[in-house]
Amino acid sequence: EARRSFSCAIHPEMNDIRIEKLVLNICVGESGDRLTRAAKVLEQLTGQKPVFSRSRLTIRGFSIRRNEKISTHVTVRGEKAAEIIERGLRCKDFELSAKNFNNNGCFGFGITEHIDMGIKYDPATGIFGADFYVQLTRPGNRVCQRKRANAKIGCSHRVGREEAMEYFKTKFDGLVL
Repeated sequence: EARRSFSCAIHPEMNDIRIEKLVLNICVGESGDRLTRAAKVLEQLTGQKPVFSRSRLTIRGFSIRRNEKISTHVTVRGEKAAEIIERGLRCKDFELSAKNFNNNGCFGFGITEHIDMGIKYDPATGIFGADFYVQLTRPGNRVCQRKRANAKIGCSHRVGREEAMEYFKTKFDGLVL
């Protein structure tokens, strides 16, 4: 906190934590009709076209071949991401374990049934679970990602585990177990 005092006084808005992105993932484990139905579910949830992920290696026990499409995911940013996170956390009763938070200021959780998020059940589609992964940052994070004049982010500007938990408690009125 002592290191932040100078920058907080000049630019307090630079310390505000925000949601950079939400990644929604549904892993089916096989290609074909179930995977396209899972992609349709993600499109209903987000309003965006999902992308398919491929398997990196062959696993005979699961009958998965290398480069076979096995899952689908979509990245959501902005206000829509906050709204989808809120709907997903409602399924979890706004309770997350401390294990759900990592040291880089990100957290993730999963739901078992997508119909809990307010989508009407369709027997032709079926029921899918979904993984949510939320990345939190502060303004100015682009400094380390841009191509020209790339620079490092200082330790005091990075979002830590405790700060992510505090953000979760205040923004979503959540409970960390």
